[in-house]
Amino acid sequence: MDMNVLWALIIAFALTAVMGPFVIPYLHKLKVGQTVRDDGPESHLKKNGTPTMGGIMIIAGMLLTSLLYVRDYPDVIPVLMMTVGFALVGFIDDYVKVVLKRAMGLRAWEKLSLQFVITAIFAYYMVKVAGVSMELIIPFTGGDTVDIGWMAIPLLFLAVLGTVNGSNFTDGLDGLASSVTAVIAAFFGLIAILEGSGVAPVALALIGALLAFLLYNVHPASVFMGDTGSLALGGFVVAAAYMLRMPIFILIVAFIYFVEVLSVMIQIGYFKISGGKRVFKMAPIHHHFELCGWSETKVVAVFTIITILLSVIGFMAY
Repeated sequence: MDMNVLWALIIAFALTAVMGPFVIPYLHKLKVGQTVRDDGPESHLKKNGTPTMGGIMIIAGMLLTSLLYVRDYPDVIPVLMMTVGFALVGFIDDYVKVVLKRAMGLRAWEKLSLQFVITAIFAYYMVKVAGVSMELIIPFTGGDTVDIGWMAIPLLFLAVLGTVNGSNFTDGLDGLASSVTAVIAAFFGLIAILEGSGVAPVALALIGALLAFLLYNVHPASVFMGDTGSLALGGFVVAAAYMLRMPIFILIVAFIYFVEVLSVMIQIGYFKISGGKRVFKMAPIHHHFELCGWSETKVVAVFTIITILLSVIGFMAY
């Protein structure tokens, strides 16, 4: 293993940490404050006005660090494509929400169209340029793979939409998305190091950037990542997984993402079928636990611990 890749974590941490005192006041100056849902937990109302779009710090720290490794680790490129691509979609969405004051942000078809374009570019680059096989490693088989033929492309788009939306829904409490995704990135980073994969530098850079962002994002948060950060995190997870031929493992290590999405789908579906009844006190599910009496910090700690345990299971499955 080239020990130089470990510097990616330290460099990204330092860059992102240094940005905080400059970026956060600037976001305050631009008045890009978060608007909190009125029907949410009452404790969240005091978060109104906290600057969002702080994901810029994460992406900048990760990107600047990763570019130092591009020459020797070209596999960094497709992962950056997805991460930065989805960050741009999130940035536009945040801009429409907080600057143009359109509460819902980008329209669903606009956001979906942009996500499809980015995914298509990633798929082409990964297969045709990077030469990554679309065979998938099967968990708990000792490294056996399966080739699902033409179904691999629809599965890729499904995995992207599910993962990106999962990371987006997970971003609802101070430090939640940052903590959970840092663990997921650590899992894929460790696998990349063991495999000698070029994904390692960008994974370690993201870990460093997220840890630095947590300095400002833990409860009580002084900045939120916004869709700029949350969509980018999902883009990274699915891109890293595919570069390592491990998209099936997303269901294991990023199970929190899956649960967050599923809770929203169940809540909406049951609400329509039952004529107004709810399964959860509030969705996504992290808000349900809050309304059950858990503190924000407890929810974040429990979800992060669960992700650590799932990552250990994922490593055993690998």
